[in-house]
Amino acid sequence: MRKTFVYLLCVSFLLLTSGFHTTLTEGKEINRPIGEMISRGEVKFESRENVWKNVEPSQFPVFQGVKIKVEKGASVITLQDNSQIEVGQHSLLSFDRNDQMHLTQGAVDFRLPSTAELSFKVGNLTVIQSKSLQASKNPSAIFPKSEATIGSISMHPNGSITVKSLRGSLSIVNQERVVLAALSSKDTVTIPSTSVKSGVKVMVAQASDPATAKSERTEVSGLSVWDWAAVGVGIGGMAGIAVYAGESAGGHDYIPICP
Repeated sequence: MRKTFVYLLCVSFLLLTSGFHTTLTEGKEINRPIGEMISRGEVKFESRENVWKNVEPSQFPVFQGVKIKVEKGASVITLQDNSQIEVGQHSLLSFDRNDQMHLTQGAVDFRLPSTAELSFKVGNLTVIQSKSLQASKNPSAIFPKSEATIGSISMHPNGSITVKSLRGSLSIVNQERVVLAALSSKDTVTIPSTSVKSGVKVMVAQASDPATAKSERTEVSGLSVWDWAAVGVGIGGMAGIAVYAGESAGGHDYIPICP
């Protein structure tokens, strides 16, 4: 009985220490910073609910769930996957997850490596980096390194947002992962506040390249607007000639000559 008791005690101790080690490891993972921030001016973080403290200008560790408020200042955040985020004045943000930033107010400029999985949540919408699929007949072919995606997100006082893609492709999706807008390089789109709050699909205003916009013409039944205008001028000219000929014939005794 004594040996059995000692054996059970040893097994219980080993199980206890194993569980404690696992809990300690998980705790370290949770408290590990996801990136660093360098700031200047008035930049604060929420130490506890509704209690804000100033951020040190030097390297400041960024943790998951901590809110960061940039007032009259600016900051640059670098994440572990080498994603870079520049935060403008009067901005409020936090990281819901290691791979998702929640923008509540203000504007950010970002640079995302091709391998980054970071997304930006704004209201009920999410801005993600579009991944292009490539095919090759040779399985051993090595694809060239993709360029980083560069863009910006701005929140307006009326609740609408503007998303710009300076380089690369971006997609804006709602909570059901339905794509509301797709942007290629040098595209800009503005999402109205109703869609930002509800996430429903509505008409958005998307700006394209001015040179492309000039070359595009609205066509009706295969003819452009200018073609229809020329047809209208021709019809009007024929009608004027007919009226003038009728008035001239009314003043003289004119007998048509039939062949």
